[in-house]
Amino acid sequence: MVLLGNFGVEDQWAADEPGLPRIAVSATREIAHRMDEFCLLLAGAQDHVLLKSTPDDGHLAHLAALGFELPRVLTPALQDPDRTVTEDVLADPALLKEIGSLPGSPLLWPHGVSEREELLAESAGLPLACPSARICKTVNGKAYSRRIADELGLRQAQGWICRTVSELHSAAAGAGHLLDRGGTVVMKDSYGVSGKGLLVLSDRSALERVVRKIARRGERTGDDRVNMVVETWVAKKTDLNYQFTIDRAGNCTFDFVREAVTEGGVHKGHRIPARLDSDQGAELAEASRRIGARLHADGYVGAVGVDAMVDPDGGLYPIVEINARNNMSTYQERVRERLIPGGRVALATQYPLTLSVHLPFDCLADRLRDTLMTPESPEGLLVSNFATVNAAEHRLLADGREAFDGRLYGIVVADSDDRLTALDQQIAAHITAITEENGHGH
Repeated sequence: MVLLGNFGVEDQWAADEPGLPRIAVSATREIAHRMDEFCLLLAGAQDHVLLKSTPDDGHLAHLAALGFELPRVLTPALQDPDRTVTEDVLADPALLKEIGSLPGSPLLWPHGVSEREELLAESAGLPLACPSARICKTVNGKAYSRRIADELGLRQAQGWICRTVSELHSAAAGAGHLLDRGGTVVMKDSYGVSGKGLLVLSDRSALERVVRKIARRGERTGDDRVNMVVETWVAKKTDLNYQFTIDRAGNCTFDFVREAVTEGGVHKGHRIPARLDSDQGAELAEASRRIGARLHADGYVGAVGVDAMVDPDGGLYPIVEINARNNMSTYQERVRERLIPGGRVALATQYPLTLSVHLPFDCLADRLRDTLMTPESPEGLLVSNFATVNAAEHRLLADGREAFDGRLYGIVVADSDDRLTALDQQIAAHITAITEENGHGH
């Protein structure tokens, strides 16, 4: 395989899709683009990984010491922090030629497929391991997820699919009655991700203001299309994410289920293993079989992640939305297999930090030395992505800033829940100390 971590592919799917009014451009785009480095943990020794830039040698040594056989890394001559890894590779004809001449006729395996990944595959002469961009975009829409749940009779929150302004008005009328009774509703762009393109409302007047704004846009442009869903906000105890894989014959393999850790609707990580009983696990496995068969009928094969929820009484909402692409949990599976045997627990998480200078991995490791996982200490933090720490470093020069924000991704492994909590807090304290010293802690 040639792996491509084109995180943010949803932005390509969402292009020209009318939905909620756009309020601001994400200030963390360059961090999202460096999430490409997660592919190091998904690839094997015989694979190749396309990254925006060469990984830190200290981080590679950290992974190798823990027993991971690392792939060959290929990078473009130049990388632009505001571009995806796909765009950087497309801008490098020499790299495209090198990819196309790799031995063994490898397949291109992107995080998700848009028209740009199709262009990359065509330009390099590699076949895609995934379906077409058209199929991938279709099955990844939240409207598609609602329609499939309706067809299959799977429990989901009450809601409405809105394809036109007229349908949005109808949905708002129904949602308004719920709001009048003290309920809460959420409006979602069909291709929003990680809390973006999502608006939670608790009163009718706020809902009507948003609908009017969208309607005026349609009148101004002469285009009454919308692509979004409106749903009731339901009580839940736990967020879940489960993955299954569909092969080309339509067979569906249930891979795993994780507890999702979210904050304000934004994905923060996963707890491993998920605390579910056997009946809940069996219900998810059956849901994956039925969803997988339906996706295969629409031409999709490959990895599928589904967000689900457990209600306060232990009942399941087995389909909140479908992510027919790699998911964050996809990149954790080799770590689970190697380093999280039965009896251990783990937290895949992220730690924000602020720096005023470039932070090498070895300096970070020195500060985390009592909490970093080593071959001798199977408890501790495995750093799953280090590139995101310094991803916005260019802002020191480009914007004349004195500091930049970064994000450290890792998987904390421990022998008990109490020990896991203690380690997470200890790591967070170390990261806070680095931030307070503004990058000079090493």
